[in-house]
Amino acid sequence: MLYKFKSKDHGDVIMLEANGRRVLEIIGKSPGDKGIILPEQMPAAIKALEDAIALEQSGDEGAGEVPGDGLGLHQRAVSFIDMLRRNHAAGHDVVWGV
Repeated sequence: MLYKFKSKDHGDVIMLEANGRRVLEIIGKSPGDKGIILPEQMPAAIKALEDAIALEQSGDEGAGEVPGDGLGLHQRAVSFIDMLRRNHAAGHDVVWGV
């Protein structure tokens, strides 16, 4: 399964299931087949992702990594964070599975 995040103010962001699920769990969303992130939820989501990235980069081995994957959370989430920032500024939702 792939997670395809869509919005009005950013190109689609596509993640493999394990990475998409991890990002959604970090921001407090249920990693279901469909969902929405409202503009008022985006600042907290961005903060949660930035905190998780900082924890991973502080040297905590395995924090936020998907087993068998050489890329860290930062590489996986940078486009998603940009999507959240742009859509928050414009007041638009981010959705997946629709």
